[in-house]
Amino acid sequence: MEINEVRKRIDLLDDVLLRIFSERARLALEIGHLKKGMGLPVFDPSREKRIFVRMKAENPGPLDDGAIVRLFERVVDESRRLERIMSQEEGHDEC
Repeated sequence: MEINEVRKRIDLLDDVLLRIFSERARLALEIGHLKKGMGLPVFDPSREKRIFVRMKAENPGPLDDGAIVRLFERVVDESRRLERIMSQEEGHDEC
């Protein structure tokens, strides 16, 4: 296989990842709305730990478990950031 063919496959996967990340972010915002309505904090360390444990258990490689955790830490961190922003914006709407 030529390098350009492999790069095209990577580009296609990047497109899929972008759609998946965007959908995950939309769901995180939905969770944020639900948490706010229930008076729950944005940060749920036990939930995050369960995500990382599950991802390591499902990891088929070639990335090692540390890499998987770092990737998901970033994804979860950005989701949490979105939840906080949404919560702050909704707080301003009530003023």
